[in-house]
Formats: sequence, C-alpha cells, structure tokens
Amino acid sequence: MRRLRFLTMALATAALSLPLTAGVAGADPAADRQSVPHSNARLDRLRDAAPEDFVVGTAVAGGGHHLEQDYPDPFTSDKTYRKILGRQFSSVSPENQMKWEFVHPERDRYDFEAADAIVGFAERHGQVVRGHTLLWHSQNPQWLEQGGFSKEELRAILREHVTTVVGRYAGRIQQWDVANEIFDDRGDLRTQDNIWIRELGPGIIADAFRWAHEADPKAKLFFNDYGVESVNAKSDAYYALTQDLIRQGVPVHGFSVQAHLSTRYAFPEDLETNLRRFDALRLETAVTELDVRMDLPETGMPTDAQQKQQADYYQRALSACLSVEDCNSFTIWGFTDKYSWVPVFFQGEGAATVMTEDFGRKPAFHALRSTLQAARGD
Repeated sequence: MRRLRFLTMALATAALSLPLTAGVAGADPAADRQSVPHSNARLDRLRDAAPEDFVVGTAVAGGGHHLEQDYPDPFTSDKTYRKILGRQFSSVSPENQMKWEFVHPERDRYDFEAADAIVGFAERHGQVVRGHTLLWHSQNPQWLEQGGFSKEELRAILREHVTTVVGRYAGRIQQWDVANEIFDDRGDLRTQDNIWIRELGPGIIADAFRWAHEADPKAKLFFNDYGVESVNAKSDAYYALTQDLIRQGVPVHGFSVQAHLSTRYAFPEDLETNLRRFDALRLETAVTELDVRMDLPETGMPTDAQQKQQADYYQRALSACLSVEDCNSFTIWGFTDKYSWVPVFFQGEGAATVMTEDFGRKPAFHALRSTLQAARGD
C-alpha cells in the first residue's frame, strides 16, 4: 500500500531540534550514549522504527581503504561495531568485500571468506543483503585489467564471475548492484575506463543483467551510481537506457542513487521527483550509499550548525525515498566516523556518518529515527 506523505514542516523542525550533544566539541559522548542507550527497546533501533515494508541498511566496513589503516578489520575485530550493526539495521551491504579485487583476486581463484561471513551474519540477525557490485570500472584486480585478454575471453570471464558470485548466494541476497557507475557526469558511457564497455561494447550491460537473473531469478537487479540524485544529464542517460532495456525484455528491476552528499552543496531538491520517474517505469528505487560529509573546523569537530545541516540532509533524503511507492531500501554508507571512507578520499572533510568515532549518536541519527517513526505511524 502506498505510503502517505507524512512529513510536515512541524515534523521536520521537531526532528531537527533534538539535542546537539554527540560529536560536539566539549560534549561527553558517554553521556549521550547513556541518555539514548543502544538497547533493545522498541523503536530505539532504526530497523524497528521503520515501516514494515521498508529496510534501513548500512555498509559493512572492510576491504578497500580499510586495509591501509592502522586498525584491524572492523567487521571481524570490533565487537561493539558488530553489536550495533546487528541491532540497528535490517539490511547490510558489503562495502568492498564483494568487489572484484577482493572476491576474485586471481583468475582461477575466488575468496568468499569475508562475503560469506557478512551473509551469514545477516541471516543470523534477520537482515537482508544488497550485493555490491558485478560490473564496474574501478577496484578490478590487476590480472583482469592488464591480462591482455581477447574479447571472447573477457566475455567468458565476466559471465563466469557473475554466474559464480550471484549463484553462490542465490536466494540469500535481496538486491544486486549489477552495473555500477557506467556513465560519466556528462551522461556518456564510460567507453575508456570501463574495461567491459570498452572491449565488449554497450551490449555487455544487458548481458550482465541476463546472466545475474539466470543465476538467481529471485534477486532484484539494479543500476547504481553517484551524482544521479537530481534530474540531470547523468540520470537522464540511465532513464533512457533503462527504458530501452525494458523494451528488450532485459531483467532490470531497479535504479538506485548512491547519495554521497556534501554540505558544500545544496541538497538535491528534485531527488523525490527523480525517483518518481523511475518508479513510473515500474522499477524499484533505492538510496544505497548515503553519507553527508562536511568541512571540519581546525578542532576536527563539527559545529552545532553543521550537525543541524547534516541532519537535515539525512532526513530529507529519507523523506524522499519514503514518499515514493517502491523505494523500499535505504542504506547509509557506514554508521560511524571511526571507519568512514570520507577523510581518506576528501581532504579536510569528514564526520559524514550518523555516529561519532566512539558510537555516540549524532542529530542525524535522531532525525532518521524520528522520520522512520513518523512513516510507521507511531
């Protein structure tokens, strides 16, 4: 049943007037955790505050930039992290553990240990899983990018990879990011830096969807990208391609916006409008990688005003998704600044998640929870 529009200006104001304690210079994170404990109380958890047909998720930290940091693997070593991961969220996405360089490090060898652990964790905690990702221009292993393979060999390699990875988790992964970031900001296909499109042509995109569907007919298959929150050249390109593939009978089931946002820029006001036009194609939509980075003061701690703006962005992104009929999956890209990718890739920016490094809840967390509660009707 279609969710009613539920967010009024009064609700938004109430959600964003919560105490600005966690993460503010001079504040005591322990006091914040004491005042709003990580408990099993109903609706204290994001997953319990959400409507029944709506999953709220997070990326599971590991792989990628984490391998270069001075801390051990977050998922396997940090008990507090795992505890919150299991309690707060009803969906998980491997941050890097299912990407090519991690799961397929050699041509004739797969490494499913980390991915298996995440899927098993999700099943034990009643969570669904988003698979990420199958066809991408980045984080591919050296053996693939520099292998000098023929077109026939590359096609066979991709088909075998998709069939093997998706098939291994058939019935256990709800959604897959099949084709990730295939357009540039001008709305042109990445015909140079994407090995699959460059060597095999645009038709390989449809093939990847077909192969994934054959490996798991129940999984929902998505396009996924950044910079497509608004109606723009890039999202227009996805809109046109998706329509073309649907006419061909290609099993494309969804379109998702990553939503890596920054307070340097205005919030994408037409996010809901953009999601609605894909919804009108009878596609599922999703927000898959939301974080909101900010320029940090010299203290390294965001100001009250910065946290309020960040909470506003989180709340508005969630509101847009909740207002669209088949936007049923909302994922933040990590929940604690302790393991965020942002400071590694954006110099001078950070504090992009909903919890501090010691898991204190920020205003953004409370804004999400209040918005979910309002949508649920509690």
